[in-house]
Amino acid sequence: MGFKDKLERKLSRFAIPHLTVWIILGQVLFFILHFSHHNIIDRMYLEPSLVWAGQWWRVFSFVLIPPSYSPIWLFFDIYFFFLIGNALENTWGELHYNLFLFIGWIATITAAFLVPGGAVASLYLFGSVFLAFAFLYPDFVIYVAFVLPVRVKYLGWIMWAFYGWMFLSGGWSQRVIVVAAVLNFLIFFRRDIINRVRYGHRKMVQKAAKTIMDEPFHRCTTCGITDRTNPEMEFRYCNRCAGTPCYCMDHINAHEHRSAK
Repeated sequence: MGFKDKLERKLSRFAIPHLTVWIILGQVLFFILHFSHHNIIDRMYLEPSLVWAGQWWRVFSFVLIPPSYSPIWLFFDIYFFFLIGNALENTWGELHYNLFLFIGWIATITAAFLVPGGAVASLYLFGSVFLAFAFLYPDFVIYVAFVLPVRVKYLGWIMWAFYGWMFLSGGWSQRVIVVAAVLNFLIFFRRDIINRVRYGHRKMVQKAAKTIMDEPFHRCTTCGITDRTNPEMEFRYCNRCAGTPCYCMDHINAHEHRSAK
C-alpha cells in the first residue's frame, strides 16, 4: 500500500458523509430563522474585523447563508447544489469531496483576511463546485429559465471568462478573490488540465502533419489536376514562363507562355 493510500485510509474516518445534504439543511434552517430573527443572517457573514473582535463563528457560518430569500429560488438553488454536490461526492468519494470543499473554505477565509473590507458569503466556494461539475460532466444539460437547454460546459466557460475579466481588469483585492475561488479546482484538476493541453497540442501537430502530407506536390496551372487526384499523370515546369508554373503533360506543350508583368 502506497503513502497516498495510507494517508487516505487514515483521513477517511474524518470525512463527513453526505456533506452537501448537511450544508443544505443548514441553509434551510437559517432561511426559516431569518423570518423570526431578522438580523441573524447579518451575524453570519465572514467579516475579518468582527472575527478578530471575538465573533469566531463567522468563519463557519458564512457557508450556511441561504443563497436566496425567495422560497421558489431557494428551492431551485438548493436542488441544483444537491444535484452537483452529490454527483461529485459519488465520483470522488466522501474524502476527496470533503477535501475539495475544505480547501475552498480555507482559501475563501484566507482571501477575506488578506483583503479585508467587506462581508464574504459562500458564493465563490459553491462556484468552484459548479466548475468541477462542469469539468467532469460537460454535456449535462441545464434548462435556463426552465426553457432553454444549455450544456453545462458553456456555462462553465462563461464563469471562467467572468473570472478572467475580474482578474485582468480588477485590482489586487479582486485578483486574490479570484485565485481563492478557483484554487481548489486548480489543485484537484491540475493533472487533467495539463493532460488535455498536451493532448490538444499533440492533436494539432498531427493534424498539421496530415495536412502537409495530403497537400499535392504538383498541380497543373491550366486544368488543376494534381499528383494526388491523377497519380498516373506526369507533370513538367515551364522555365519559359514567369514563375516557372507547373503543367500536366496534356498542357505543357499547348499553353501560352506568360511573361513577367
